[in-house]
Amino acid sequence: MSASTLSPVRAALLLIALASIWSSSFSVIKVGVETLPPITLAALRITLAAVLLYAYVRWQGGTIPTSKKFWALAFVVGLFGNGLPFSLIGWGEQTIDSGLAAILMAVMPLATLLLAHLFAPGERISGLKLLGIVVGFSGVVVLIGPEALKGLGGDALRQMAVAGGALCYAIASTTATRMPRLHPAESGAAMMIAAALQMIPLSLYFDRPWTLQPSTESLMAAVYLGLFPTALAAIIYFFLIRERGATFIALNNYMIPALGVFWGWLFLDELISAQALLALAFILTGIAISNARPMRR
Repeated sequence: MSASTLSPVRAALLLIALASIWSSSFSVIKVGVETLPPITLAALRITLAAVLLYAYVRWQGGTIPTSKKFWALAFVVGLFGNGLPFSLIGWGEQTIDSGLAAILMAVMPLATLLLAHLFAPGERISGLKLLGIVVGFSGVVVLIGPEALKGLGGDALRQMAVAGGALCYAIASTTATRMPRLHPAESGAAMMIAAALQMIPLSLYFDRPWTLQPSTESLMAAVYLGLFPTALAAIIYFFLIRERGATFIALNNYMIPALGVFWGWLFLDELISAQALLALAFILTGIAISNARPMRR
């Protein structure tokens, strides 16, 4: 692989832009689910992104494999990386603040470590990583609240649904390691197409979208989600992965939850509680500990 020609300043700006785009999705989802059911909102954004990414692949002269094994993996990753988490997050945000959803999604890298330990050869959890996982997931308990967990009602179920979306992303990341090493745009387009093929029938069956009366704001939210946090963000992601690698991209895990809280406060007038800030501190500390390297003599 040739050395990257991307300057450190430009790389940092692109990473900040990527984190800003991804984190903005939580506030926009909050607007979208006001008059669009979560499954239909997910189907709309995924279908638009699939069309755009496939067009990008064709424009670049790429091709998508046709083997059954590849598409079986694409369907699994498409389900757990797109359709299911988008729907769970949307359902959760029908009642909870977008900032809380962003904080809950920050457990994804911690869940990935745990799943990799169980299912990926050579990805064993060290004592330091285990401590990071415990600290990080303690933040989820702080956010949801132990008393709410006893009853499992109201917002607790919605918050757990969003946390389930984070777990879905972790499953998708672990499964994606089994896919053939293609250009990321080709794999991304295939996964979006597979997710669209899953979500469109679900939307037609459960939501009967022809009977819906979505507001202009919700439709604009769906378009924004398809164009930016799903399609454009994927292209920036692919570019940074190629130029700077996965370790550099992982810095997003620190920025997205904090930015998600900020967008909710700025655009939706959401209040930032001390409990949410404490949970955010726990989760980010857990991520930092899990990614720290042990000191050597």
